[in-house]
Amino acid sequence: MFETSRLTLTVANRTLCRDLSVRFAPGENWMILGANGSGKTTLLHALAGLHPPAGGEIRLDDRPLSDIPHRQRAQRIGVLLQDYDAALPASVLEVVLTGRHPHLGRWQWEDESDRCIAEDALAAVELTGFATRSFPTLSGGERRRAEIAALLAQDAPLCLLDEPTNHLDLQHQVRVLERLSVRARRPGHLNVIVLHDVNLASRFGTHGILLFGDGDSLHGPLPKILRRDTLERLYRCRLRELRDGNRVIFLPD
Repeated sequence: MFETSRLTLTVANRTLCRDLSVRFAPGENWMILGANGSGKTTLLHALAGLHPPAGGEIRLDDRPLSDIPHRQRAQRIGVLLQDYDAALPASVLEVVLTGRHPHLGRWQWEDESDRCIAEDALAAVELTGFATRSFPTLSGGERRRAEIAALLAQDAPLCLLDEPTNHLDLQHQVRVLERLSVRARRPGHLNVIVLHDVNLASRFGTHGILLFGDGDSLHGPLPKILRRDTLERLYRCRLRELRDGNRVIFLPD
């Protein structure tokens, strides 16, 4: 469905990842982890077709991603960016309806079915009743949930999310990641998520990519790659490993 082959990414003559070959499968919930500046967002942008690789290839449905027209690509891939224009002069419903644009013709307007999809997406992120609110008047956490609702309304099988828990309180961090995990288990669906919280990644992810910031990377099932010595190298600090039943929790030492 989706894969990278010997993918190399550079920024300002610095290699962020080198020869990364990953095959993403439906039903998986991938987490991209790494220290600040290690290339997490750049990798996500490359997977979305927003950052050109220095080498290698990204393929979607056995086709080079760069060969797929933008509208067709948007029907298959949904992207949640790290930052959004909070000053956008629109209602919350109008913002969420932007997720329906890839499914509309050039001169086509949203219809009642699109509005129903948008309202269902708002309900999924606990923003029922916010449809007529002005988007700039929302709190940071409410804006983030509205942005996630737009992504859900897009209903793309593959979702790429850059720090979806930004600005969210603890309960909404958990609920949003639970919602995304359930979505990834739908037939033909998967998520690739950039996170800073290794414990949330461990709880909700199935697989991961670790970016060490020097071109090296490690990927695979999370239980195999989330080890204390590996994470200490990843985050460049000492960690404590705690066990709570079958769960492992990592804390700065």
